Amino acid sequence: MTTRAGFVALIGEPNAGKSTLLNRMVGAKVSIVTHKVQTTRARIRGVAMEGASQLVFVDTPGLFQPRRRLDRAMVAAAWGGAADADVVVLLIEANRGITEGVERILEGLDGIGEGRKVALAINKIDRVEAPVLLGLSKEINERFPFAETFMISAERGHGVDALRTWLAGELPESPWLYPEDQIADLPMRMIAAEMTREKLILRLHQELPYQLTVETENWEERKDGTARIDQLIYVIRDGHKGIVLGHKGETIKSVSKAAREELEEFLGRKVHLFLQVKVRPNWLDEAERYTEMGLEFKDGNV
Repeated sequence: MTTRAGFVALIGEPNAGKSTLLNRMVGAKVSIVTHKVQTTRARIRGVAMEGASQLVFVDTPGLFQPRRRLDRAMVAAAWGGAADADVVVLLIEANRGITEGVERILEGLDGIGEGRKVALAINKIDRVEAPVLLGLSKEINERFPFAETFMISAERGHGVDALRTWLAGELPESPWLYPEDQIADLPMRMIAAEMTREKLILRLHQELPYQLTVETENWEERKDGTARIDQLIYVIRDGHKGIVLGHKGETIKSVSKAAREELEEFLGRKVHLFLQVKVRPNWLDEAERYTEMGLEFKDGNV
């Protein structure tokens, strides 16, 4: 049997649906999904099997105009993921069309190397009428030579199977890169931290958009089959600590319960989750934090 394997980079603007598409392709939740933009920090890899092909998805941070060091690291990671992949999928939102951000991405696609196939996936097709969709597809294909165009709804699953089948056939002949039953190459410590960070973002909304991070400090496998997980939530100001804790600790309890329940579902066993909030004013400028998120720490502009 001829096997195929390779890397597929999903790129696009923040909130275009990349994480939702990754989770749909893989069939499990491996990437943080919220209504906030720029929530995917690291290049999370999800592994999907399609026939004799193994697709390794690189879910890159959304491409946007960088302002801070963290922004620059995220944008560099996104383009790095595209440049390292065998196939690239540009995801755009049908209801937003060709925005300034998409314009910048189209310009950047010319610089990721010759011969790499780039597919276009127009997402959220249920939000626009067919003539608008066809007009958008025609206009964007005139701007860049996409190998294929797919109309999809990542949330509902429409068109996703066709995209996955096409991708499977485009990968190079190769032995599989991961065990067949492995769905993500992130350490479980980071997946657990991402789950807690997602719950914090969902609960806090605009109060603390990106000025917090979560680190799994300790993971203890117990004899009774349960796991004790200790996590630190880093914030940059004392006032932020109070927001995360909430009145009489209500917010942190709610976040802990939601994160624990999702972890238990993911792991298939009981979890004891303990969260602690610490003020760390300069975590956005610490190289160690970037390394933990799979990002490159550097000065200057991208």
